[in-house]
Amino acid sequence: MCLAFPLMPLAMAQPAPDALAKEVESLKSAVSAAQTSGDNAWMLASCALVLLMTGPGLALFYGGLVRKKNVLGTLMHSFVLMALATVVWAVIGYSLSFGEGNAIIGGTQYLFLNGVGTDPNADYAATIPQLTFMAFQLMFAIITPALISGAYAERIKFSAMVLYTTLWLFIVYFPMAHMVWGKGGLLNAFLGGKIPCFDFAGGTVVHITSGVSALVAAIYLKPRKGYGVDPIRPHNLVLSFTGACLLWFGWFGFNAGSALGSGGLASSAFVATHFGAAAATVGWLLAEWMKSGKPSILGGISGSVAGLVAITPASGFVKPMPALLIGFIAGVVCYLMVTAVKNKFGYDDSLDAFGVHGAGGTLGAILTGVFATNAVNNALKDASGNPLPLGLVDGNAAQIGNQAIGAGIAIALGLVGSFICLKVADMVCGLRASDEHETEGLDLSMHGEEGYNLEA
Repeated sequence: MCLAFPLMPLAMAQPAPDALAKEVESLKSAVSAAQTSGDNAWMLASCALVLLMTGPGLALFYGGLVRKKNVLGTLMHSFVLMALATVVWAVIGYSLSFGEGNAIIGGTQYLFLNGVGTDPNADYAATIPQLTFMAFQLMFAIITPALISGAYAERIKFSAMVLYTTLWLFIVYFPMAHMVWGKGGLLNAFLGGKIPCFDFAGGTVVHITSGVSALVAAIYLKPRKGYGVDPIRPHNLVLSFTGACLLWFGWFGFNAGSALGSGGLASSAFVATHFGAAAATVGWLLAEWMKSGKPSILGGISGSVAGLVAITPASGFVKPMPALLIGFIAGVVCYLMVTAVKNKFGYDDSLDAFGVHGAGGTLGAILTGVFATNAVNNALKDASGNPLPLGLVDGNAAQIGNQAIGAGIAIALGLVGSFICLKVADMVCGLRASDEHETEGLDLSMHGEEGYNLEA
């Protein structure tokens, strides 16, 4: 039996060129939409994670470290700044930070969020709405001044805190954010800055400025009553432990979110963040154990925060093993800052904002210049499209100098700016709570409430 098969054409029919082009464009559009959707979802989650770092994370961390008569006042600092900084940011802060201006400060084209909508701003983040980018950066403007509150806890008037913080945002934070991250900013490594300084998620902008400002505030306000004479101990380390864990958790949004997308760079920053925190915890506890003979929970949680601070500027530029090294060094150095150095000079940085954030941020900024590599972040390219060397490990030793300049500018701005803000607030409403109010506790004297009502 013979089976007959129809003869197949020698060449399959090909779609017309126009139809093929349309199909390719359609596929590209679908892929782009999927990327935009995924990136935006991650960035909205990151916004929430960074807000969680302030309240409840930082609020509980600081709240447990003060005496029980001041717990509500300390919680209030972080909570009120979630509201105050948001209003200022929406009205003008975002524009001064990310609007096109000069090398120091942004312009006013985004005043009242004019033109900030669901379309991306390709200069900053091409795959997410500018509204999402604005909200993410807002969370940094909230937590940064809240970090300073650890230095003046238990002795500042609430009214003075509000005025000081408002002024500080304008004089210190907005200019520094523009210089490092804003288009045309003096230190912006990717958008036309004169001195390229790498700061992936806020080593200079957030931690150095807040840490140095905290030191100025602690010295200006003078020590708490009984400091160095009477025992001043944390009233509830369980609260502080919970706050520290929330900070660690939220920091993934802080650093991995700074990739401004959900791709491989976010994964790299996520891993570096976790490794830095873990190694710093080990470093701090080892140093404490060797010196005092006992590892403490306070040491452990302080070490974790020190590591998170130090890895922040480097998180999107370094491999996992350097992240471990940066974290371990930060744990040891910050331990020495809050014990030996603080005791030697006698300043009352109530909750060690300078010792952890100022010192850890500076250390992290410098070490970023050592370990940054284009194997992790290849966004900087030459005219031919080849990745440029980033740090010392890539053969670019000059980057360490750029990092030092960036850190130096942040230190100078924090020193001078914080002093001006403190002076103005002192002249307007007085900074220091009265001896009577400080003795009674700021919860009752400033807010008319108690954190713990044993009679209820």
